Amino acid sequence: MRQIIVASLVLWAITAQAKADGELAGQFDYYVMALSWNATWCAVEGDGRGADQCNRGRGLGWTLHGLWPQFEKGWPSYCRTAARDPSRRQTAGMADIMGSGGLAWHQWKKHGRCSGLEASAYFDLSRKAYGSVTRPPVLRKLDKDISVPVSVIEEAWLEANSTLSADQITLTCRDGHIQEARICLTKDLKPRRCGRDTIRDCQSDGALLPAMR
Repeated sequence: MRQIIVASLVLWAITAQAKADGELAGQFDYYVMALSWNATWCAVEGDGRGADQCNRGRGLGWTLHGLWPQFEKGWPSYCRTAARDPSRRQTAGMADIMGSGGLAWHQWKKHGRCSGLEASAYFDLSRKAYGSVTRPPVLRKLDKDISVPVSVIEEAWLEANSTLSADQITLTCRDGHIQEARICLTKDLKPRRCGRDTIRDCQSDGALLPAMR
């Protein structure tokens, strides 16, 4: 009996270590493209950091938070991969749509490695995904803070993108602010229904959407 217990503990330790090292790269079901409303990120986090992307006049609206490999339930992170990490030049090259090279580096470490792609291919795919949707033009004119039902912002996305349906996009909130639009995509970047743990919208009837900066 004691030998069985010891063997079980050894097996548990090996399994736990493997899990801690991250999943194997390239094994996932679909992508979630997370687009952050830049002014919200600045209000709840970026201003406190003195982030450059929060400076007045930058004109950043929906920025790319990340392109995340996803399972039908749950998601991989910090995966094991033979792909080389990106150079500083590569991450800096994503700042125009992500706000900063530092975010691009973090997204590669946590999510990009799980794609099974080389860093350059992952960033190219991320840029292609970002360009595959139309950010609602009406929100580009937002010059004052507004408080609206989250459903209104989702409708703006659906109106701007006729190929999207309500079960392929979800809106999230943070600290009373509208935070992100998350769009579910196939591996070849076609819109698809979101998994059960992604599809839930923020239900606020009066979340704050800060004005663009």
